[in-house]
Amino acid sequence: MGAAKVRDLFRQANEKAPCIIFIDEIDAIGKRCDTGIGGNDEREQTLNQLLTEMDGFDGRKGVVILAATNRPESLDKALLRPGRFDRRIQMELPDLEGRKAIINVHLKKVKCDKIDMDVVARATAGSSGAELANIVNEAALRAVRMERNKVTTSDLEESVETVIAGAQKKGKVISDEEKKIVSYHEIGHALVAALQSHSAPVHKITIVPRTSGALGYTMQVDKGEQVLMSREDLFNRIATLTGGRAAEEVILGRVTTGASNDIEQATRLARAMVTRYGMSEKYDMMGLETVNNAYLGGDSSLTCSSETAADIDREMLKMIGDAHQKARKLIADHLDIMHEAAAYLLDKETITGEEFMAIVRKYQS
Repeated sequence: MGAAKVRDLFRQANEKAPCIIFIDEIDAIGKRCDTGIGGNDEREQTLNQLLTEMDGFDGRKGVVILAATNRPESLDKALLRPGRFDRRIQMELPDLEGRKAIINVHLKKVKCDKIDMDVVARATAGSSGAELANIVNEAALRAVRMERNKVTTSDLEESVETVIAGAQKKGKVISDEEKKIVSYHEIGHALVAALQSHSAPVHKITIVPRTSGALGYTMQVDKGEQVLMSREDLFNRIATLTGGRAAEEVILGRVTTGASNDIEQATRLARAMVTRYGMSEKYDMMGLETVNNAYLGGDSSLTCSSETAADIDREMLKMIGDAHQKARKLIADHLDIMHEAAAYLLDKETITGEEFMAIVRKYQS
């Protein structure tokens, strides 16, 4: 039935011309054909019929075809030739100005007070248009729950955290000892970030549990849009990720399961530095990994021998170990800041980056 539906679609389009045909998720019918001879499945027939209909386009007919896909690498080569689709437009994640414009579009639907758009746009780096719409919706819901008839900047900031880490679980019972561990863990992240150059400023620290399972988190927000990252930037980011575990080791003398997400992120970052970014002295600019499905999470696969793969693990271990050692030293050298900031966080549960930096400057002046 697929080929018949395509014929019927183009017949109706020609009757209604000028007309636009929009095919969403075109990879469902436009995947590369099998190389085997005599392939006769319905998807191949549908694709062949689509190619046939698009092959004889007359500029005077007034039929325009638009199509969308998240997997352009899987499309059949015949579908990508000039004359079928003449222009390819890549929709990347919005930049700082793009996020401001998208948020403004969605804010038109809700009543809002004066919004600090710069703060919200910087806090949503890496968000898609759909996520930004969800953030505005969450902000509107929060304003209603707080019995206000206008959305404020604080509503949007909280909704960013809700989308990223889940809603607050203030009713979750955590022992005083565990709260103390979480406080030192989060201050460890914040202190390592604050004492390093080439590191995003600390925006907020909280030990309020979230529905995602996080018992607390440290939020960093760049001052502007950062497109290029240096080796030092990435290494410092790994050191910041190890700061929580380092604080537990230095101050409490034991480690907990709270660093599981930090470990995952640090490992992924170190692997990318070695295999994709050419930031390893041993492998120089040799590509050791390829990224598949760049628009669907970006799964990666190694393109090297098993011996090299084992060596990559050793390079990663050294990189993470050096960053961890740096974090431990920074924390051990600034224990007075750690104790005061952790006690302050334990009392307030949530503190801003300005409050934290005031404590840091008090001891560094």
